[in-house]
Amino acid sequence: MEMEEERTEKRTISLIEKLEAQHSLTLAEYEALVGYMVERPVPDSAERFLECKASTGRRTDRAAALLAEKAVAARQQVYGKDVYIRGLIEISNICKNDCYYCGIRRSNRSCERYRLSEQEILECCATGYALGFRTFVLQGGEDAHFSDEVVCRLIGQIKKNHPDCAVTLSLGERSRESYQRMYDAGADRYLLRHETADKAHYEKLHPPQMSFDNRMRCLRDLKEIGYQVGCGFMVGSPYQTVQTISEDLKFIEEFRPDMCGIGPFVPHQATPFAKESAGTVELTCYLLSIIRLIHPNVLLPSTTALGTIDPQGREKGILSGANVVMPNLSPVSVRKKYELYDNKICTGEESAQCRHCLEQRMESIGYHVVTARGDVKEWRDS
Repeated sequence: MEMEEERTEKRTISLIEKLEAQHSLTLAEYEALVGYMVERPVPDSAERFLECKASTGRRTDRAAALLAEKAVAARQQVYGKDVYIRGLIEISNICKNDCYYCGIRRSNRSCERYRLSEQEILECCATGYALGFRTFVLQGGEDAHFSDEVVCRLIGQIKKNHPDCAVTLSLGERSRESYQRMYDAGADRYLLRHETADKAHYEKLHPPQMSFDNRMRCLRDLKEIGYQVGCGFMVGSPYQTVQTISEDLKFIEEFRPDMCGIGPFVPHQATPFAKESAGTVELTCYLLSIIRLIHPNVLLPSTTALGTIDPQGREKGILSGANVVMPNLSPVSVRKKYELYDNKICTGEESAQCRHCLEQRMESIGYHVVTARGDVKEWRDS
């Protein structure tokens, strides 16, 4: 048994080295690399473990430690020790969709709905600008109130007030024409998680009214229009397998997003997945490191969900190759209402007004928060 484990570890290390050199693996190789973390047995001997302050911040095995080490080196080659901050403004928790995993799904009658006014959104930006934020992320459910006209007016006013800032949108699926109008109005980036690159898996996470093909169409449109585009998925979502994760990684490799948001699945008590198990910090950090080696210049957030399931989660994400954090600029009165999953952080370091706390936490692990737009950087393999 020990010899078999050693062979598996050696093969995993070989795959990590190949990924570092070529930034590409076959689907079967991704399955082997992911399967090593997902399916490996709990070792009987502590001798197989190393003391590692990388992906998990705890004792971990040689291959996972090597992966995190190489991911950090790749990130530092492009971005150094800079951590970019984004001011997240959750503009509405009203949504027409009924995704099975989401706390603001249409069918959740216990959700206390809200919608920020245009003035409130602009005030959030003004507050954030004074705190040093140079990217504002307008995120919300698919709320019909935020028509092209309203969103374009908001973008124009933000750009007028803060011309040195980037505007990122995360407003779900829209038509190509809608995306084009918002881009023409000045939007710089768009975040749209693909959720899963496996159509059958997508259909287990969403109601029949939602379409995997349309989600992929949206991502293609955004890229063709010229946005800096972000995709991503939940780690440990219901029905997820080693194979579906591997398909996600291959999709990310081929799509070449500018940003990639992954975080652990965290169940919400008012959804069909309320009793499902949450994803883990360990697997999330392992996958962050893989994505960094696939695309060394990708903008990779250490998400709020990581911080929700582990007090040191966001630090562990940074130590696995991430380089973005997104504190909340939304009014304190609505933060708890934008509850995509249970127990979401909404105070303390998650408060943008406590930016200095976040800076101290990043500095404690050897990184520093910078005041910059934080655009994706070009990268050439040396």
